[in-house]
Amino acid sequence: MNVRQRVIVGSLWIGVAALMAITLEPGIPSTVDEFARLFVVIVALFLAVVYLFDPWNIHGRLMPDQE
Repeated sequence: MNVRQRVIVGSLWIGVAALMAITLEPGIPSTVDEFARLFVVIVALFLAVVYLFDPWNIHGRLMPDQE
């Protein structure tokens, strides 16, 4: 996966996190639904960081011929 593809996928995950964050109420989540939405935001941001910055060289190890 080249840098351009990683930036596109990372941007899509940031968009998912932003859309889900809009649906959250300000304050501490009080229902299971709000906790699930918060979890989705956190996972989407984590995936965006993995795709954009590749902190553990995941893409280089899984697809060495693509780099």
